[in-house]
Amino acid sequence: LAGTVPEEPRCTVERADASLTYSLFLQRFAFSRPVILGGVTDNSAFRALCTREKLLAAFGPLPVRLSTANTYSYRKVDVPFQEYVEHLLKPQDPARLGSDTLYFFGDNNFTEWGPLFHHYVPLPFRIPGTSPAYSFGIAGEYGIGTRGMGLGRDWGLSPAPTPAPTAGSGSGVPFHWHGPGFSEVIFGRKRWFLYPPDKTPHFHPNETTLAWLQHTYPTLPPAQRPLECTLRPGEVLYFPDRWWHATLNLDTSVFISTFLG
Repeated sequence: LAGTVPEEPRCTVERADASLTYSLFLQRFAFSRPVILGGVTDNSAFRALCTREKLLAAFGPLPVRLSTANTYSYRKVDVPFQEYVEHLLKPQDPARLGSDTLYFFGDNNFTEWGPLFHHYVPLPFRIPGTSPAYSFGIAGEYGIGTRGMGLGRDWGLSPAPTPAPTAGSGSGVPFHWHGPGFSEVIFGRKRWFLYPPDKTPHFHPNETTLAWLQHTYPTLPPAQRPLECTLRPGEVLYFPDRWWHATLNLDTSVFISTFLG
């Protein structure tokens, strides 16, 4: 069931803390492998602006562009943000194709969303010759299976260190690649799967990550399994250029990525 999607048994992505210098980031990770960064920035003020209540008040009637949750995201649909939050955020049906599943990520109108992004504190690391661009998203379902905790404020997520899975579990995007970037979880938990550019994963571009996890992942020998880890609020994943990656939201998740183009 989507609502019981687990974390990985063991995180296999290297972690670093605020002691990581920019020069070490360039030397060890920027061009070679992913890393999860914790405690480097403090986005608690940004998180306070990203509660369900605050976002609906600020952006409820404004249109947002939804994309299909498949590798190529070729279909786009515009709906009011409030309609997306209240009616279209749903748990992932394992039998439903990613090409038939819509989610909100990127395609942000920066005139409308710019004041919110102004409060986001990005990591102090950059790749030489690139410029940052933000993509903000929300995926999963609000309000079911959340034990009634903070439903108006925090997307129905438990404040416990290990929150119970919500009915939003199972949404995500299948394997794809692009340029380098950072991705931070604001609310919820997001499980990542990553392969280096020279190891193309076995997947169908219209199959959801949940279906891949249930059907393909168990058949992979250990040497063919991806790097994987679950991000929690305040943690940031760096992924290098052209690394394959897929995501799976274990709860209703609010997240922001900084693409380096």
